[in-house]
Amino acid sequence: MSAHSSFSTWIDDYLAVRRRAGFDLKVAGNQLKQFAHFAEEVGHNGTLTIQLAAEWASSSSTGRRLTAARRIEVLRPFAAYCRQFDPATEIPPQYLFGPAHHRLTPHIFTEEEVQDLLTACDELYPPGGLRGASCRTIFGLIAATGLRISEATGLTVSANLRTP
Repeated sequence: MSAHSSFSTWIDDYLAVRRRAGFDLKVAGNQLKQFAHFAEEVGHNGTLTIQLAAEWASSSSTGRRLTAARRIEVLRPFAAYCRQFDPATEIPPQYLFGPAHHRLTPHIFTEEEVQDLLTACDELYPPGGLRGASCRTIFGLIAATGLRISEATGLTVSANLRTP
């Protein structure tokens, strides 16, 4: 692969390698193709630079820093791939636009909200069926113990606790 190949060619090769390794990369692949299109539109010829990456990342229609940070997150592994063939390739810093993900503030349910949720389980279809009872049991268990949903649904009966 020559240092003067278009980004489209490099991206196709990169995606083929990663997909052979088992990665799907549907969203990332589309974003990388958008990057290649952007580079062609601005007339960029040459190596991948931090400046080009920053211009593309901040060119989204939303203009949000989070979107730019996520674009950089997609571009970094591709830049590392390119560096194998073109040592002049610049890999954008991970936090160029800040973190790409932010943790949502958890909602602590009030006793009234928990009671409303448990009552609503009784309205699930079919009336009087196992679905409503199961949901009510799981939600009640979570509310009473603080378990995560995966912990509650992953519970099993221990062999030494089974009755004969």
